[in-house]
Amino acid sequence: MTDTRPDLSCDVAIIGAGTAGLAAERAARKAGARTLLIDDGFKGTLCATTGCMPSKLLIAAAQAAADIARAGVMGIEAGPARIDGRRVMARVRAERDRFVAATKESYTALPGETCIDARARFLERTRLELDDGRTVGARSVVIATGSIPVVPKAFRDLGPRVLTSDTIFALDDLPDHLAVIGSGPLGAELAQAMARLGVRVALFDKGDRLVGIRCDKVHDAFGPLFAGDVTLHLGCSPEPSPLPDGIRLTWDGGQEDFSHVLVATGRRPALDDLNLSETGLDLNDKGVPRFDRSTMQCGDSCIFIAGDADADAPVLHEASLDGATAGTNAATWPDLSPIDRPPMFAIAFTDPPVATVGASPQDCAINAFRDYSRQGRAQVEARAGGMARLGADARGRLIGADLAVPGADHLGHLLVLAIMNGASAADLLNMPFYHPTLEEGLKPALREICRQASLAIRNDGNPPGA
Repeated sequence: MTDTRPDLSCDVAIIGAGTAGLAAERAARKAGARTLLIDDGFKGTLCATTGCMPSKLLIAAAQAAADIARAGVMGIEAGPARIDGRRVMARVRAERDRFVAATKESYTALPGETCIDARARFLERTRLELDDGRTVGARSVVIATGSIPVVPKAFRDLGPRVLTSDTIFALDDLPDHLAVIGSGPLGAELAQAMARLGVRVALFDKGDRLVGIRCDKVHDAFGPLFAGDVTLHLGCSPEPSPLPDGIRLTWDGGQEDFSHVLVATGRRPALDDLNLSETGLDLNDKGVPRFDRSTMQCGDSCIFIAGDADADAPVLHEASLDGATAGTNAATWPDLSPIDRPPMFAIAFTDPPVATVGASPQDCAINAFRDYSRQGRAQVEARAGGMARLGADARGRLIGADLAVPGADHLGHLLVLAIMNGASAADLLNMPFYHPTLEEGLKPALREICRQASLAIRNDGNPPGA
């Protein structure tokens, strides 16, 4: 008889060792499961290698250049900044490599023989085949394979001058002229950073929204600030053609040549090689298994999904929560423990930053606004501008916010905590606001919510510039 026993066996097999996969393995093992973590190369998480950290290193360099340019407003003449592109990119890679090394240490800290360096594909729901010929039998499986950049067909065969978030940080020097295709958070962040580092940058998008900002008033305030650094071509789809030393983009009423093009049109789940047809799972129109966000279970199966692989919420804290939830439930399957997910929370590290929290404007009974163009602390720092929207239910409880103001990356954390705790606008006004801070700039909007919701507040007034 043919021996069909698997070469390796475990309770929970996790495919992918990024943020979600690591969280899933850790949670499954904590729940008492025997685990195998399968990854092709164990190169590190997307955040450390080509995502959060290298992009923020580039943004930090850009902010340093912007601070020099703004110093004259304070009466400090530093002269024009001399930007050494090679040194900028060398630091990005060096610091990035330190973050990657720290991630790799988490692999070596796992129990012996947990990590399997291989590619995996499904033979059936509980059986995997590795590209080294071995097979794995598992009680349950977590798919945490991450995502890959989407490159439109017109840009695929134009060679190394077409960049993605996976390749841009490998450049030895800053590009001479850069076109960015896609005005989402990543495209906007890198476009502005490159522009502030002296690169001529134009950003293109077939839509008319920057950074996915939901609120019209917030978007209208952010747009002119952003356009001070980057040339915008919204509502158009440029066609590329190769040049000996670059790429030409042509669009309705325009044509321009660039040394490089950054395609930032999103990422898609890396599921192509998993042989999902053998699992019998119900897939959506994007080829992603249908799953329950409260348990991360795919259908009613023993397969779970987490992180960017599920095409749901591509941010690190969501990937980590996905992984922990999937790992725990995979270990205890068929017994499942649903979770209450936190409010939606996303930040783009532009200047000013953009924070999106909780409910959209149309889902809020009350919306109040605060123009930061004359906010005291922002004026002190010569960076006044932007708009904040706070949204509440009819009783004045905060349920959503859209911010494009100085310090929005910090203000967003205050607001998401308030929303999670069911706080009203009056509750926030009753906490101390130090003066002068960016936080106290929210007080006029909070007062307006209280007025509309008929909430009593202390009559402590607003200090000048709040």
